[in-house]
Amino acid sequence: MPPMHENEIALSIEQVKRIVGDQFPEWRGLAVRPVPGSGTVNRIFRLGEKLSARFPLVVDDPDERLEYLEIEFAAAQELLGKTRVPTPEPVAIGHAGGDYPGPWAVHTWLSGTPEANLDLSSSTALAMDVVEFITEVRDIPVLGRSFKGYGRGRDLKFSEEWMESCFIKSEGLLDVPRLRDVWSRIRELPREDPDLTTHGDLLATNLLVENGALVGVLDAGGLGPADPALDLMGVWGLFDDERRQLIRDELNCSDLEWTRGQAWAFQQGLGPVWYYLDSNPTMSQLGRRALERILDAWAAAG
Repeated sequence: MPPMHENEIALSIEQVKRIVGDQFPEWRGLAVRPVPGSGTVNRIFRLGEKLSARFPLVVDDPDERLEYLEIEFAAAQELLGKTRVPTPEPVAIGHAGGDYPGPWAVHTWLSGTPEANLDLSSSTALAMDVVEFITEVRDIPVLGRSFKGYGRGRDLKFSEEWMESCFIKSEGLLDVPRLRDVWSRIRELPREDPDLTTHGDLLATNLLVENGALVGVLDAGGLGPADPALDLMGVWGLFDDERRQLIRDELNCSDLEWTRGQAWAFQQGLGPVWYYLDSNPTMSQLGRRALERILDAWAAAG
């Protein structure tokens, strides 16, 4: 597979062994194994049986990357123990060393298979597990905080320039005229609900499954106060019509909240179709699947 990003950093098992051993001698004897997956931000290696090392694929600014890792650590710590299914525990932050130019992180390892590798779109049990997880996350107090930052979670219009670029690059891959029409209807939806705690990245690649049940949720770096509809984003790539309706009913979503979740799914799904077409087919297909289901929903609604 070609690299996913410009300036993507190659990293071998031997390099990781040296970096880990130099900075954390207590882990020097642990076996190091690359973890295949569809992630787009980090290259992940398993350390022994209980840990995983996450090395960002791109490090343009080490200081900015460190700031993000520290935010991610705090978010993962806040989520820890708040849900029935486990989430990774942050363990340590490493620094630039060997041939690697920036900070990196160590978390506890969670077993399970990413749903993206399974496609359990008709699983009622998994849909109910997702409902439970969303509800538990929403119950985490915001403690007077509100959404901060620039990205998914507040204003659907933040990515207009990016979306226009994606429409252009999607010509020949997707039904762009229909997609433009739907986006024009959902891009300026108002907000009624106050910020609630959200996971922020409940995609199929981050849901770990075993025997059809949710057994872990990864990547809590975006945890925090945001538009509660944000955590509905992933259901369009995850589930069929019946399971999506079940989730909507169980969460008692208003028409506006549900459509905003659809809009976040649209905003998230458009880019991966073309951007990862050759370098990460799983992510490309997940984006395509979500967009197709959104178009079908609009067609059914007339």
